[in-house]
Amino acid sequence: MFGIGGGELIFIIFIALMLFGSDKIPDIARAMGKGMAQLKNATNEIKSEIQKGAEANGLDKTLTDMTDSFTKEIDEVKAGIDQNITSTVQNNAQDIEEITGPIKRQM
Repeated sequence: MFGIGGGELIFIIFIALMLFGSDKIPDIARAMGKGMAQLKNATNEIKSEIQKGAEANGLDKTLTDMTDSFTKEIDEVKAGIDQNITSTVQNNAQDIEEITGPIKRQM
């Protein structure tokens, strides 16, 4: 959680208790919770406005088309690599069989 260990968290809570007292801590936590909720709502509103703007300008379709074409190209490259590796392995297996064939017969 935010790179804070258990001991550090206990120390921070202890300092907060010493500064504000046990009667003020729930009020502070409640205020922080409301602030975090407002911040989350504001970021969600900003995200939705950006998405609406992108949809209005047709950028979402362009982005989807681009990602689809990238995915297609990547899949084609993977297939080519797989075929290349398979053929290389088969050729190497044949070469090894040709080399070890006479050796096996001599034993």
